[in-house]
Amino acid sequence: MEEKEHFSEISSTILKCIAIDDESLALDLVEDNIAKVPFLKLEARCRNAFEAIDYLQNNQIDLIFLDIQMPGLTGVQFLEGLTQKPMVIFVTAYQQYALEGFNLDVIDYVLKPISFERFLKASHKALDYYKSKQALLESVSKPEAKAEYIFIHADYSLMKIMLEDILYIEGLKDYIKIHLKNQKFPIVCRMTMRLISERLPSDSFLRIHKSYIVSLKKIESIRNQKVKIGENHIPLSDSYSEQFYQTIGYQKE
Repeated sequence: MEEKEHFSEISSTILKCIAIDDESLALDLVEDNIAKVPFLKLEARCRNAFEAIDYLQNNQIDLIFLDIQMPGLTGVQFLEGLTQKPMVIFVTAYQQYALEGFNLDVIDYVLKPISFERFLKASHKALDYYKSKQALLESVSKPEAKAEYIFIHADYSLMKIMLEDILYIEGLKDYIKIHLKNQKFPIVCRMTMRLISERLPSDSFLRIHKSYIVSLKKIESIRNQKVKIGENHIPLSDSYSEQFYQTIGYQKE
């Protein structure tokens, strides 16, 4: 509790966590760091992925601190096998797995040995994502007028972006580029594609590639698995094509 008193603000949101690692010392460090963060609560320590699977069958948690290199079942294999995925922060000594983390939409990727400052930064990313998602769910449940804009944190300020002005969004690891009509340069902000897609109305915007979300109103034509918006030809990947054609009401022969 003494460590927690050093924080000037204590969040009213509590994220329930589990830590998964086959090394006891690594689990001890994660547990110690969790104890210092007011909005984290450790619910269980698991020495391998199988223990975690058993725990998750009977318990609801918000965040997993997950090692990758573990005997029997790796952290990546464990995460790929989950049907309902909580937020995940990879904690590993191996930097070469960063791409898998990006592909699996993990919140962050922290390298061992972990400093508390880096751990806290990753934890705040999870908290921000959780709050954004909860706010989205609340807004969807309310019978309010359809949103016409979103606010994005970029250039050290909150920027109001009209949805009507968005042409398409491009993902670059932990960043996105929002391309707008009548604007030469895109707006760049630190956010995942998953988070921005959840903030956009699904009847107006659609993800057509791992790295692209397009405004359906701005599509001019589709040719050779490319979507044309203005002078831009955006790739339509096979994994998203079926949903894309269903959404635009076209039956492929």
